[in-house]
Amino acid sequence: MTAPTPPQYYEHHIFFCLNKRDNGEACCADHDAQAAFDRCKSQVKSLGLNGPGKVRVNKAGCMDRCQGGPIAVVYPEGVWYTYVDEKDIDEIVESHLRDGKVVERLLTPPHLGR
Repeated sequence: MTAPTPPQYYEHHIFFCLNKRDNGEACCADHDAQAAFDRCKSQVKSLGLNGPGKVRVNKAGCMDRCQGGPIAVVYPEGVWYTYVDEKDIDEIVESHLRDGKVVERLLTPPHLGR
């Protein structure tokens, strides 16, 4: 008999890679990942999606998906996104975090790593 899964503190966690490399290698910070993080946090709050039982927006270090960068990942689903601008961030927030629908066009190709 499997034990029941306890309720999650957050329904969704979205992590943004904000890693900066000083050696010239590709990194998410070179794609203004901080602005995307800030936009996501702002949109989540303005839509009332933040807080316990809802959505948490977090910063992350390198997630080894640099070739697909900039990168964000949504848990518990484990959906990896590549984004370009504020419109992409807004679509992730509204479609995935609010409505539960994955944004297919922004998925990071599974073979892209570091």
